[in-house]
Amino acid sequence: MNNVTLQQASEQLAQGSLQASDLLQQAFSRINAPDGEGKRTFIRVYTASATQQAQAADARQQKLSALDGIPVSIKDLFDVAGETTTGGSAILATADAASANAAVVDRLLQAGAVIVGKTNMTEFAYSGLGINPHYGTPANAFDRASRRIPGGSSSGAAVALTDGMCLGSVGTDTGGSVRIPAALCGLTGFKPTARRISAAGLQPLSPSLDSIGVLAHNVSSCLLLDAVIAGEPLTAVAQDLSHARFAVPQTLALDGMDEAVSSAFYQAIEQLKAQGATVDSLPLSEFSELATINARGGFTALESWQWHQSLIARQPEKYDPRVISRIRRGAELTDADRITLEQQRADWQQRVSAELTGYHALLMPTVPVIAPVIAELEADEEHYFRVNGAMLRNPSIINFLDGCSISLPCQPAGAAPVGLMVSALPMQDSELMGWALSIEQALTRA
Repeated sequence: MNNVTLQQASEQLAQGSLQASDLLQQAFSRINAPDGEGKRTFIRVYTASATQQAQAADARQQKLSALDGIPVSIKDLFDVAGETTTGGSAILATADAASANAAVVDRLLQAGAVIVGKTNMTEFAYSGLGINPHYGTPANAFDRASRRIPGGSSSGAAVALTDGMCLGSVGTDTGGSVRIPAALCGLTGFKPTARRISAAGLQPLSPSLDSIGVLAHNVSSCLLLDAVIAGEPLTAVAQDLSHARFAVPQTLALDGMDEAVSSAFYQAIEQLKAQGATVDSLPLSEFSELATINARGGFTALESWQWHQSLIARQPEKYDPRVISRIRRGAELTDADRITLEQQRADWQQRVSAELTGYHALLMPTVPVIAPVIAELEADEEHYFRVNGAMLRNPSIINFLDGCSISLPCQPAGAAPVGLMVSALPMQDSELMGWALSIEQALTRA
């Protein structure tokens, strides 16, 4: 299953040359492999229900959707009726069960998708690294002997894909949590405009910034997943790159790149120029304002504290210390601070949008460094928070903008995974994904 994309499997299932039950058994064999990452990748595996879903897909004469019979995973933030949604935590292990499925889960089931399980994640989605002290941290498929981070917070979502445990993953993205693991693991990760997808039944981190997004092996597969969870397909058509006008921000976004990321990013820019794309450098000095706007923790600290404060009052020792320390910053923020944040955000969005007039997309490295080693981050708290900040920096710009964004693999064959992030203004998802199809082709062709 490693060599087949979601889109290819969908076509083979429709033609009858592939059975959903066989696909599922391949996924289960990878999940259960004794020397594999399955036990760290999944918090819950749906052996019985997934088997029934696959058998039903094989028995259907007419496919319900392009996802019918496709094994997919969901992040441990989505409610499933009758079970507890733990959010990668220990403290919620005995919490009340959900009374209904999340809207996204219902849409997947109605489309005939085979939900193989709930994937591991950073506790309560509050980090871009993917490290989890309660359930373990699944290792990146790249240089597995070194055990590098998969990125977070949708860590299991990425490893499930790279290791053939599913063909598509549904995650969340509050500051890059779909795009960061996609970049570090060599996958494609799409964060749509947040309002396109219902957050009903989603355990929140920061409702002002939360997005539900998808990971897959290519753009076309992301589009198929997005069409189902959004309830409406995007009208994405590949565009002529000779008509493209892209912008590369000069403020903040290019700082601190390691040699591998810098080389891959600039090579990708040259490949797009070779296809006729216009790529301009754009100051975008507004990006430098975000550190000040969010200096006290921003929406994420404020809103997560409101959700967690009663749990923290009862059992703070059950939290990951590196997560609770960030949540607690919100205790100092008030309703007046929220109003100020909302005003600052609206003003900032207006000014950035004006700067981007006439451009089809922004191009940035998704993250500035390749995946670091898990043990090094676990051993050094200062290093942990420094790397976490670097990982979140570029993707979180787009969440604050309320935009749409996709991370595409752009590294040379055999090299450490590097992501090219292509982003656009709110509700420009169809246009963005059209350009993404063309950019993917240009990068693959080179």
